[in-house]
Amino acid sequence: MLMSAAKSTLVLVDFQERLIPAIDDAESVVERALTLAELAQLMEVPIIGTAQSPDKLGATIDRIHQHCQQTLHKNTFDACESGLLNALEDRRTHVVIGGCEAHICVLQTAMGLLDAGFRVWVVADAVGSRLPANRELALQRLHQQGADIVSTEMVAFEWLGRADHPQFRNALAQIK
Repeated sequence: MLMSAAKSTLVLVDFQERLIPAIDDAESVVERALTLAELAQLMEVPIIGTAQSPDKLGATIDRIHQHCQQTLHKNTFDACESGLLNALEDRRTHVVIGGCEAHICVLQTAMGLLDAGFRVWVVADAVGSRLPANRELALQRLHQQGADIVSTEMVAFEWLGRADHPQFRNALAQIK
């Protein structure tokens, strides 16, 4: 199944001040997440951020935070247990996820969404962990559990759907 912009929500998990410096290849992960956020804005896809224990891990980094319509503060690893399900619009059953750490909060949030009946796409180039092996294990497990593992460009072109989409040139500029 292809994802639809009209049915999608972008969830950006725990891009926080004190966590990001510890993430392997953090700058690339953040850049891909920013690209996703900019694409989501072009395509009118809502963006929800999460922040794990912000008193300990700091606020969401500003470059990400400024794109989020709302940010859920949580102490649970699965954001679904901290209000994410209530924040999602009823007609938006496709959830696209980027974030940190892949094997903890991204994995548990994606599993919670799958359990709740959502279609889930995890954007491999927009997720990270401290150790690359943990990221890879998380992506494998998520795939086995029914999440689609995709890239930022795959999201862009599936949301667009066609070359004559009114936002095609603007989206293309974001991913190049």
